[in-house]
Amino acid sequence: MTLLILGLILFLGSHSIRIVAEPWRLRTIATMGANRWKGTLGLVSLAGFVMLVMGYGEVRGTTDMLWMPPTGLRHLAGLLVLVAFILLAASGFPGNAIKARVGHPMILGVKVWALAHLLANGSALDMAVFGCFLVWAVFSFRAARQRDRAAGAAESAVGVVEAVPVSARATTLTVVAGIIGWALFAFWLHGLLIGVRPFG
Repeated sequence: MTLLILGLILFLGSHSIRIVAEPWRLRTIATMGANRWKGTLGLVSLAGFVMLVMGYGEVRGTTDMLWMPPTGLRHLAGLLVLVAFILLAASGFPGNAIKARVGHPMILGVKVWALAHLLANGSALDMAVFGCFLVWAVFSFRAARQRDRAAGAAESAVGVVEAVPVSARATTLTVVAGIIGWALFAFWLHGLLIGVRPFG
């Protein structure tokens, strides 16, 4: 359990700096440089992720079941995770309509992914882990929206308006990449990394 808790703290903590300490983050980047900051944050995040996955694998199956999800919710969770993968893909393809619409598809994707796993799993461990991710995603999305509004107000004040052209090709590639990523993870990587096959 200690490894899992430390992993959660490192992973979610490293991704929460923009929520709780944006001025400190900007000062630190100015001092150490953007590349060094990204590298350091990336290493901390990676270490937290590895500890999180390993810790979850160690503890999984040892905590009490709070409720038994019906089969229908498990099917709904599979569909929601597909949506989450498409949202995650949208963060990497410039000019897709999904990103233009939601603004921060990666954070929204994490929110949908966490909700899906809360619906499909009923153990105390799952409630704690995926509940933490859902709470983080809610606050992170809110903070990102606040930064967007502040940046938009600043751009309007100086007469600067940036628009990324949206194309059907980019949107199609986003959806296809999301579906492929979802299929690979659902039918292969999930069982390999987590030890559970969502579809048997």
